[in-house]
Amino acid sequence: MSNLRFYSPENLSVGATVKLSDNAATHATRVMRLNAGDALTLFCGDSFDYACELISIKKSEALVKIKSSVKLENESNLIITLLQGISAGDRMDIALQKAAELGVNCIIPLKTERSMVKLDEEKTKKRVEHWQNVVIAACEQCGRAVIPKVASPVTLAMWLASNPANKNTRITLNPLASRKLKDLPKPQDKIELLVGAEGGLSANEIALAGQHGFLGVQMGKRILRTETAPLASIAAMQTLWGDF
Repeated sequence: MSNLRFYSPENLSVGATVKLSDNAATHATRVMRLNAGDALTLFCGDSFDYACELISIKKSEALVKIKSSVKLENESNLIITLLQGISAGDRMDIALQKAAELGVNCIIPLKTERSMVKLDEEKTKKRVEHWQNVVIAACEQCGRAVIPKVASPVTLAMWLASNPANKNTRITLNPLASRKLKDLPKPQDKIELLVGAEGGLSANEIALAGQHGFLGVQMGKRILRTETAPLASIAAMQTLWGDF
């Protein structure tokens, strides 16, 4: 059996005894049927994996002892912030899940003019919690020990107001643009990638982004769906400039 890997919301250290989260305990003991003495791996987002031994299983909890740690070196050399227009259904989940697998460092959900999803304060809090859990699960699967943060949703104008133009490479995905990723020089600093929701970005949003240093880039001759566009572009970036 391959060594199972789970996220821990607690800070971890070698020698400590840690209680597994309810989800991890259920999966480890009821689904995978691990027993005391079996090995598993925990991570908490500090760039380390922690080798653990399951030492106690009770009805309400499972305890592990941390035996050793190793710093992972699997983060991409590209530092990418994804500004993703909020989409409906499972499209947003897919985009964030795959973006985490592809190495994105930070995710900003955007309330765009053409977003079909409207969130009040209570729904926003629950949705951000859900999206963060989607990202954590993706990190469990792909082996990342650094967890991309999912920020609270904002409008593009709000984000630009608090993030003035800088040396970062700023890219807007726009099917009407003439420029392609391969036409850009290799980024020397961070990358900020702007992607619209189902209906794309409005002309006003594209113009506003352009005024703040975002360059329009097209991904081929076909119009990609909102959940496909960020994944295709991040994969292309990793191929051109990153670790692919």
